[in-house]
Amino acid sequence: MSANIHPTALVDASATIADDAVVGPWVIVGPNCTVGSGSVLQPHSVLEENVTIGQHVTVGIGTVLGGKPQDLKWQGEETFVEIGNHTTIREYSTINRATSQSWKTTVGEHCYIMSYVHLAHDCHVGNHVIMSNGTQLAGHVTIDDWAIISGLCAIHQFAKVGRHSFIGGCSRVAKDVPPFVKAVGNPIKLYGLNSVGLQRRGFSDETVAELKKAYRLFFRSDLNVSQALEQARQELKPSAEVQDLISFIETSGRGTTV
Repeated sequence: MSANIHPTALVDASATIADDAVVGPWVIVGPNCTVGSGSVLQPHSVLEENVTIGQHVTVGIGTVLGGKPQDLKWQGEETFVEIGNHTTIREYSTINRATSQSWKTTVGEHCYIMSYVHLAHDCHVGNHVIMSNGTQLAGHVTIDDWAIISGLCAIHQFAKVGRHSFIGGCSRVAKDVPPFVKAVGNPIKLYGLNSVGLQRRGFSDETVAELKKAYRLFFRSDLNVSQALEQARQELKPSAEVQDLISFIETSGRGTTV
C-alpha cells in the first residue's frame, strides 16, 4: 500500500513518508522530513524542514512543525524537530526547530498537545505529557514525563517542570516546578502534593506519604535549602521518588517555585 497523499498536498522530493501514513489536503511536507507508519497529517498542516515524526502521530489542522527558531542567536545552522510515537498535536500549534544549543526540539511518546500550543526552540518534552489549549513555552524549557499543564500557561525560558506535576490554568511559570506537586497562579505558587494524580498512576500510599513529608520539609518549613537537604537525607526513606525530588532541587537552574 502506498502512502495516502492527497493530490493537493505538496511533498518535497527529499521527504520520506511511510506507506500507511496519511497526508491530507493542502498539507506541506518540506525538505528532509520523515513521517512514520500510521501517522496522519491533517489538512493545512505544515512540516517546514528537518522534522521527524514517529509512528501513529496525529498532526492537527493548521499546525506548523519545524519552523525557524525565533532566536536572534540562530545563524542558519541545520537543526531539527523530533516527535515521538503515539503523540497527538491538535490544531494550530507550532513547534520550532532548535538552535545550536541542543540541535533538536523534542517531544516524547504518548503526549497530548492541544490547540494553539507553542513550543519554542530547544524545548524538550518527555513522555505522557499533556499540555492544554494556549500554553506557551519559551526557548530551552524542559517538561519531564507525565506532567500536566493546564490552559493558557506561560513558561519562562530555561524553566523546568518536574515529572508527575500539575500546573493550573493561566499560570506564569518563572521558576522551576518540582516533581510530584501542584502549582498555580501569577506568579505561580505551590499548592501541595499532586496526591490524586500520583494515586491514579499507581504510586503506593507509602511513597505518597514520604513525598508529603519531603514537601513539608522543603516548602513549608523555616529551613533554608541546604538545611532541608541535609535533614531530608537524614530523615526520609531514600526511595527513587524522594531522591528524584532532592536531585531536582539540588540542580535547579532558576530556583524552585515555592
